[in-house]
Amino acid sequence: MAHWTVGIDIGGTFTDLVALDLARGEQRSLKVLTTHQDPTEGVVRGTAQLLADHRIAPADVARVVHATTLFTNALIERRGACTGLLATQGFGDIVEMGNERKYDLYDLRIERSRPLAPRHLRGEAVGRLDAQGCEIEPLDLAQALAEVARLVEAGVDSLAICLLHAYRNDMHERRLAQAIALAHPGLTLTLSCETAPVIREYERLTTTLANAYIKPMARSYLDRLARQLAALGLPGDVLMMLSNGGLAHLDEARAQPIALLESGPAAGAISAAHHSLREGQGDLLAFDMGGTTAKLCLVNDAKPSITFGFEAARQKRFAEGSGMPIGITTVDLIEIGAGGGSIASRDALGLLKVGPQSAGSQPGPMCYGQGGDAPTVTDANLLLGYLNPDFFAGGSLRIQPALARAGFERLGATLGHDAVQTAWGVHDIVAENMAAAARVHVAERGQDPRRFVLVATGGGGPLHAYHVARKIGVATIVCPPQAGVASAFGLLVARARADRSRSFGFKPATDAVAGLEQVFAALEQEVRGPLQALQADFGPIHLRRRADGRFIGQGFNLGVDLPDGPYTVQGAQDAEQEARWRQQLDQAFRSAYAHKFGRTPPDVPVELVNLQVTGEAAPLHPFQAPALQVQAGTAAPTGRRPVYFAERQGFVDTPVYQRALLHPGVQLAGPALIEEETTTVVVGPLARASVSAQGNLVIQIEEART
Repeated sequence: MAHWTVGIDIGGTFTDLVALDLARGEQRSLKVLTTHQDPTEGVVRGTAQLLADHRIAPADVARVVHATTLFTNALIERRGACTGLLATQGFGDIVEMGNERKYDLYDLRIERSRPLAPRHLRGEAVGRLDAQGCEIEPLDLAQALAEVARLVEAGVDSLAICLLHAYRNDMHERRLAQAIALAHPGLTLTLSCETAPVIREYERLTTTLANAYIKPMARSYLDRLARQLAALGLPGDVLMMLSNGGLAHLDEARAQPIALLESGPAAGAISAAHHSLREGQGDLLAFDMGGTTAKLCLVNDAKPSITFGFEAARQKRFAEGSGMPIGITTVDLIEIGAGGGSIASRDALGLLKVGPQSAGSQPGPMCYGQGGDAPTVTDANLLLGYLNPDFFAGGSLRIQPALARAGFERLGATLGHDAVQTAWGVHDIVAENMAAAARVHVAERGQDPRRFVLVATGGGGPLHAYHVARKIGVATIVCPPQAGVASAFGLLVARARADRSRSFGFKPATDAVAGLEQVFAALEQEVRGPLQALQADFGPIHLRRRADGRFIGQGFNLGVDLPDGPYTVQGAQDAEQEARWRQQLDQAFRSAYAHKFGRTPPDVPVELVNLQVTGEAAPLHPFQAPALQVQAGTAAPTGRRPVYFAERQGFVDTPVYQRALLHPGVQLAGPALIEEETTTVVVGPLARASVSAQGNLVIQIEEART
């Protein structure tokens, strides 16, 4: 019987692989460099090596789960298909007009994100629906096909169809799609009524365009990946992690690859929640730092925060409105341009700067010896003694300290500092950038970061967590086992999930609930489809209803949870049941509004404008780590080396421990380094570490201790 599952997460620098034995609760992992010219090359080579190293027979692998940043990078770097747009006559320029807001009022040279479909690749179709979805001008099919022919002649490979009010009535988009498929069978089509059937024309259009832009690449990549994994003897029916933190069938990903944009970071948050729930910790700051970027997610009650839209490819990283709005359900993350490969440099003011440019995996940091000519965060950590040159990535990659020192000597000379001071400046700037972003992210959600536990994952998270935690006032850090491949692990403990939404106006004070129930029932049926395809491994399905609501007259929507359905009325008490449902729906919004803003406006009716249904299914055979026996005591270090700590104003002779040799219950006083194959945990002089019964490394920071 097949009892292994394999998770594969492609990052900007490393591709992480994890295999879990569901029968015995064992975990095996591997990190390999990402092969950017063909990401499947690194995946296949790494998977074959993982199976061979641990003598796992391909026939014993029941499931393969995958996450990738490939499609996000394609949007940012503009490496997608030649994409065209077909809009309603007179509305082709909405993609450039946007919402007519400047993300920086004082920047006279402000630049908006360039449209994915330039003006010469946009066409307009004659035909019009009104806001209720009623036809007021028939669709001119011949004229629309002529526009499409012009776009195909101009080189368009993928076409986004986004007609006015298609979220209320999709008949024009469907007719166009049928006719275009017959006339141009090789053209990839994306319909807004399938991708983003919600109000707000600009956001609906950019989401549809982005899906069209990456769809041919996604289909080609996913098909190639499935074939090559099947050639290894693994299941070709790969599951994909979605941005919402759930798993979906490969066919779902092929149809709507836009839902994969934040899949890797979402898996990291799922992993953090899984490990910390075992510790009895529900309120977390999930901090995941890899080779290219660092991510932070707020986790309340062991559930990662979810948002229903985000911006991709921002012109300015922290400037809201400077990117493309994407209307998908996603784990609510902030991303900081600081990873192990982030490049350190001297800026125009003569100050030390870190990122956002990254050396990635090719050529990588200078210490890799692959041609990198700029010092990076990894080079700084090596120079400061945090990294072991003989055990980097478990010894699979030999790194060269002399190259890192030479790089920082050169950069330090331009700043008037020595190499070590400059390297510490890089480490400190990275920690401050992440701490500043964390403070803002948590404060915007009305919370105090000091009451949270910091869960550090990724290859760089445990290296930097101690200094980040001190800056934001967090007292407890949790580092899961094999934290460097936590995102790949998160793929294997995630639930299956599907989200569907649709615009529908409903006023609880006056409208009948029958119409609302009809739309919700249709959405629930759409959600069940992809989840039922996974029922061999997941189930039963749990459905939740949500809606975006507002007080009539407001331009701001607030997402709220609604009572479980169905909203039915029957029997002799029809009027009474109808009134009860209306009152519950009205109160659901008012309570959420009062919780967020502290009060509600008096005597103002409520309206719901967007309906959402989420379906989840837990794994039928969840991973259970074996129980560990706690034994009090200490552990002997396996070595010592000089490590720089600012609290001691220099290098300190620091004990080094192998994590695999630390038993539950062991207590360690800082300073100390704890090494494992995928990362190194830094325990500063003001901290004490212990291993819990669940195998997590728990670090307590004691600022008063000297």
